Amino acid sequence: MARNVSRKLPPSAEELEMLHRRSLALENATPEEIIRWAVETYFPQLAMATAFGPEGCVILSMLVKIEPRVYVFNLDTGYQFKETLELRDRIAEKYGIEVDFQRDLPVATFEAENGGPIYRTDSNRCCFERKLKVLHRVVGAYDAWMSGIRRDQSPHRAGAPIVGWDRKFSLVKINPLAHWTKKNVWKRIGDENVPYNPLHDQGYPSVGCRPCTRPVGDGEDERAGRWSGAAQTECGLHTADEQ
Repeated sequence: MARNVSRKLPPSAEELEMLHRRSLALENATPEEIIRWAVETYFPQLAMATAFGPEGCVILSMLVKIEPRVYVFNLDTGYQFKETLELRDRIAEKYGIEVDFQRDLPVATFEAENGGPIYRTDSNRCCFERKLKVLHRVVGAYDAWMSGIRRDQSPHRAGAPIVGWDRKFSLVKINPLAHWTKKNVWKRIGDENVPYNPLHDQGYPSVGCRPCTRPVGDGEDERAGRWSGAAQTECGLHTADEQ
């Protein structure tokens, strides 16, 4: 998408086609090549959101070699595991990248205003209030954002393009690892000693907020431990039909 096209305006059919063609052209590119294209095209109006999953940690290990000044942030819901929060410091120590915590109201204030933790009764609303609203605010200043989603993580993510227009947040979304597998990610972590969340070694293949995440059993999907027992399977940040 041309730099002089306002991100605040919906893209034209021609601009959407340009993004589609670019996504197809990058389909066989390495994640590093995709990140380099993203930086060359959008930096400094490029941001990255990470929940400190293994994918995000791998992207950070690549980003530090390409353009460490890209703004990287975490949606700090106030309910994250301490291991997740501590990983931020380990990332900073190894790569010199300071991941910014972006927050809404303090948890105590939020729960007081809502009569207690709303994740117990409406996890979708909790995700909306603690994640989606914050992300809308943060990415409003940028033209494009990167995420660490993979197509093989869940049916909702199976159709994720390398590059596309994110209708929900009104900017370009880039998924450098969309065509990678879990095996690819963990091989890179092992090969390069990339810091990762120790909860992954304790039966948590996917780590979200503490109250809504459990370990998974043998044969379960890697995201089966998220919002277990609820109809919810995604927080809404990466729902395919919203892109």
